[in-house]
Amino acid sequence: MKKFKLLLLALMCVAFLPSKADEGMWLLQLMQEQHLADRMKAQGLLLEADDIYNPNRVSLKDAVGIFGGGCTGEIISPDGLILTNHHCGYGAIQQHSSVEHDYLTDGFWAKSRKEELPTPGLKFKFVERIVDVTDKVNNKVKSGEVKEEETFEYDFLKKTGRRGTESQ
Repeated sequence: MKKFKLLLLALMCVAFLPSKADEGMWLLQLMQEQHLADRMKAQGLLLEADDIYNPNRVSLKDAVGIFGGGCTGEIISPDGLILTNHHCGYGAIQQHSSVEHDYLTDGFWAKSRKEELPTPGLKFKFVERIVDVTDKVNNKVKSGEVKEEETFEYDFLKKTGRRGTESQ
């Protein structure tokens, strides 16, 4: 009972600690409108907003991509070396592991390209551009053309978001 009261007291103290919300997820295409670059510059950023995201020229978006099914990955070498979080590559590492070679526990280091272990089906995609399709999707739901729950399906999103225009 004493432990429960102590835990309850600790939780109440944490609940009243000040916290700083930072507008949730920052959308790259809205950096200038939301003055995100200005806020980051105040904290030491040396890049311009266009250096981070510009759909019409090379920018940081061309070095950061989508690893596998949706994790962030970064290209860090001219040869395509990619960094990502451990849990994002876990399945790929597990595919290559065996009783003799437990790469999840022991790790793996390819000393040459010949020693690298390709992972069939693993993809790395780059963000080409970000398109806001909110109004288009809401209009389709409102007109009864599509049900709201269908708007989360891959095929619908792919068709609706392609290059900012709907493909037929």
